[in-house]
Amino acid sequence: MNATETQQHEVLVLGAGYAGLCAAIQLAARTRKRGNLHVTLVNPYENFTERLRLHMTATGQETAEMNIRELLEGTGADFVRGWVTAVDAEAKTVRIDDDRDLAYDTLVYGLGSVADTVAVPGVEAHAHTLNSPQDAALLADRLTRLGGGTVVVAGSGLTGVEAAAEIAERYPELQVMLLGRRDPGTGMHPKAKAHVDAALARLGVTVRAGAEVAKVLPDSVELADGSSIPAAAVLWTSGTRVSPLAAAAGLSVDERGRVVTDSSLRSVSHPDVHAVGDAAAIRQGYGVMHGTCQGGMPTGVHAALSILRTLAGKEPRPFRFGYYHTPVSLGREDGVVQFTHPDDSPRRVVLTGKRAARYKETVTASPWPTFARMKKMPVSGAFWPRGGRYTRIRSAK
Repeated sequence: MNATETQQHEVLVLGAGYAGLCAAIQLAARTRKRGNLHVTLVNPYENFTERLRLHMTATGQETAEMNIRELLEGTGADFVRGWVTAVDAEAKTVRIDDDRDLAYDTLVYGLGSVADTVAVPGVEAHAHTLNSPQDAALLADRLTRLGGGTVVVAGSGLTGVEAAAEIAERYPELQVMLLGRRDPGTGMHPKAKAHVDAALARLGVTVRAGAEVAKVLPDSVELADGSSIPAAAVLWTSGTRVSPLAAAAGLSVDERGRVVTDSSLRSVSHPDVHAVGDAAAIRQGYGVMHGTCQGGMPTGVHAALSILRTLAGKEPRPFRFGYYHTPVSLGREDGVVQFTHPDDSPRRVVLTGKRAARYKETVTASPWPTFARMKKMPVSGAFWPRGGRYTRIRSAK
């Protein structure tokens, strides 16, 4: 693959999440003066979804709206609003809204994950999710109309912890129950886990570990042990799934449907496709990366650099990434930050309380100055690859 001054190479980026937006901005900003590469970003929404703030949206708090067209302004990239309904990897086309096709020479596949609402009966029909700002706003509307009762947050991972704490703080008249297979904060240093436990207790959140949901009903949750929990509302944060489009297109995927990549983030079956963020099964020395903004943004940047190296006739460099931290909100004035080893195992260094809350807010807001720097500079210093290896990123979770 070799671009010349007279040939225009079409790069199509699917999904304007943290990873996809990084890939689009980085590619377009680095090539806007060349005129031989054109970037198109496809996303179903006009505004960027701040996934790190959806628990705030779900409790009726206002957050800034970031328009994707404005974020791309000045880069030369185009934006197409629409749902991706099919990918034809052989014809190199993508179907949008079932009525038009976009052709590509290189594809960046960044259709990330959503809450898994199909594995357990009743979830799709009766539970709320934090898949989008619209979904979060539906929960916010429901919560404001509840005068009392129990809100069940199903899933005791970090998304569930943040949501349960936020709901309990904003709606003290409601009983909030956080249930899941594991204790909240499992995997953290004991000091961090103890702070999570204490914060949830202070907020009045009832924690029920070792629980597995068998079915969600309109007014209750049935557990695998046969017991039932009355619920005025249910928020589902237990497990994620990815779009089936990659598998349907014939791309090599793992058991979860994520695109299997080589060391430079190219699909192992279709090297003209790069996969980023939650959509990719990216293997590192410590195992396959799990989906976070902290890891997603660097994958987008690396995919962009890999594409440019390939177009220049060079071999792309391997992607290397190490985790740095796990920041968790526990309401607006409390939090915990678990610093980690590169393999995401906990270090002994922990921040708690208001300092952690301020740290988390800084982290959550960090993509915006990063995107702005990318538009002005070839490569954001925060993501500069050294010897083919990315430094540990101090960016959003």
